[in-house]
Amino acid sequence: SSTYRSEGVEVTVKYSQGSWTGVLGTDVITMPKGLYGSYTINIATILESENFFLPGVKWHGILGLAYDALAKPSSSVETFFDSLVRQAKIPNIFSLQMCGAGLPVSGSGTNGGSLVLGGIEPSLYTGDIWYTPIKEEWYYQVEILKLEVGGQNLELDCREYNADKAIVDSGTTLLRLPEKVFNAVVQAIARTSLIQEFSSGFWTGSQLACWDRTEKPWSLFPKLSIYLRDENSSRSFRISILPQLYIQPILVIGDNLQCYRFGISSSTNALVIGATVMEGFYVIFDRAQRRVGFAVSPCAEADGSPVSEIEGPFTTADVASNCVSSVSFHEPVLWIASYALMSLCGVILLVLIVLLLIPPRCQHRYTDNDVVNDESSLVRHRWK
Repeated sequence: SSTYRSEGVEVTVKYSQGSWTGVLGTDVITMPKGLYGSYTINIATILESENFFLPGVKWHGILGLAYDALAKPSSSVETFFDSLVRQAKIPNIFSLQMCGAGLPVSGSGTNGGSLVLGGIEPSLYTGDIWYTPIKEEWYYQVEILKLEVGGQNLELDCREYNADKAIVDSGTTLLRLPEKVFNAVVQAIARTSLIQEFSSGFWTGSQLACWDRTEKPWSLFPKLSIYLRDENSSRSFRISILPQLYIQPILVIGDNLQCYRFGISSSTNALVIGATVMEGFYVIFDRAQRRVGFAVSPCAEADGSPVSEIEGPFTTADVASNCVSSVSFHEPVLWIASYALMSLCGVILLVLIVLLLIPPRCQHRYTDNDVVNDESSLVRHRWK
């Protein structure tokens, strides 16, 4: 690009899987439709990566649309969408329709979809838009009240669903659930499905499940529902996905077998409403009014039938008034705490090494009155 200008600042970004390192700079972009004009934005040139560009994919980068709290190398770097809002003077809102429900992700061609910058497109959804508040502006953090499998409540404490956060993120492929929630969901699906025995590898993502191509395995699995707090905090609404969205065709073997993966995985740090769920809906990121909206997407169909639903309102009398922990640590805070702990450990380690290197004549000679406890003995023996 002849308009790219390097700022000479190194940027490193790590994800739950993969990472990349590059250099911060600026470039000039133009929008071919809608937002006519040229705009200067911050951009990072990726120079090295690890497990980031997956084999066979045709994309070559990533466009972050979250808040500046997550911007790298610091929140002082204006994000892509903030730059558009400021320069193009568009409303502080964007919306996303992801299409491709029930289609193999490895299939040829594009499955389509729409990204609308600065507004909402009525032709991309049916019915009403239901909004849930953004709890905190870093990721698009929301509040989940409960989960149902086949219409049956998991009966977990609602704080389990928000541990340590619940976010809406199109950059995450699967529906990711905290480990305790994931195990409860798997048990509920296995219990309510019509399959008596099923390989554990399918649930953990290490194995595919295959059926004859004439069979439709989706009829064997239950519907999954997620309850979100409404803008009126005494109400909630639920978004539901049918198994066509979470039992995903991924591979064809020979002429007779179609193989599927489980579109849900466990997570150690968040519940993530990723593409597995978002493909069923038109999702509105209304930053101006600090809310995320969901409406049924007309492209979320398989064999001519809808594979997603939205229903409400429901009362929240059966859940806590606040399901989100009052203590929230942003990534920068965690980094500072990690560095502080590493520094403390380094100082302690240095002191131990110095003490061990002191000549024997300077060391204390134990007498019968000295007490040698297990801890001091362990430290000495560990360094021999």
